[in-house]
Amino acid sequence: MSNGNRYSKIIERIFFSHFKKGTGEILFEREELMKAARALRIDLPKNLGDLIYSFRYRASLPERINKMAPSGKVWIIRPAGRGKYQFVAVVDVAIVPNKGMAETKIADATPGIVTKYALNDEQGLLAKLRYNRLIDIFTGATCYSLQNHLRTTVPNMGQVETDELYAGVDSRGIQYIFPVQAKGGTDRLHIVQIEQDCALCATKFPELICRPIAAQFMDGDLIALFSFEESADGLRIRSEKHYRLVLPEDISSEDLEIYKMREE
Repeated sequence: MSNGNRYSKIIERIFFSHFKKGTGEILFEREELMKAARALRIDLPKNLGDLIYSFRYRASLPERINKMAPSGKVWIIRPAGRGKYQFVAVVDVAIVPNKGMAETKIADATPGIVTKYALNDEQGLLAKLRYNRLIDIFTGATCYSLQNHLRTTVPNMGQVETDELYAGVDSRGIQYIFPVQAKGGTDRLHIVQIEQDCALCATKFPELICRPIAAQFMDGDLIALFSFEESADGLRIRSEKHYRLVLPEDISSEDLEIYKMREE
């Protein structure tokens, strides 16, 4: 049995052991993964955490679970403390690059040796963001990489991790903290990660304005960047822009004229 099938059967067992019609939140504990596997006579995955990680960041929850969501909502899994999680029905927010979005060409400043030896898509993407000052360009603030892969504990959530943190200051002297989630390959961006970033910043940097950012590799050296804001229904996408990294000579006079005509 593949990991995908094993994971689906285990997570379905847990969900339906708690589910009641009309509920929007279901709390469960990490120990239940082992109990469900034993009840189903399924070999436990070597890394229990990968099962939760898979449904939070890589794969959709099984269709049997999705069908139980209230109209207009989807089920997600949130951390709820040490060794605890919650199925929560939320308004669907798909963080997927809009393929019809206009591109902006940026002269690629990534050192060749970094491009050659980047170990994976996520690390390569973070490096390109850093060396090309894309967070500065996107936000309009001067930004500095503060720390990458920060793993810490947040009250009522437990352990969370953000891919990179930038500190920034704008022309008025206002200071910001920009948590960045980066995804390449088959991994997908999810609103849960953005919620965690907001909670992390509220806990660790309460004096700074938090502006969460998500980055996604598209085709070639095309990078989609998203920013978010709070609304009455939770976090929503505030803006999206696409930047293509090119050789300096590939930015034409016509390109520059188009950029001059754009409105912010």
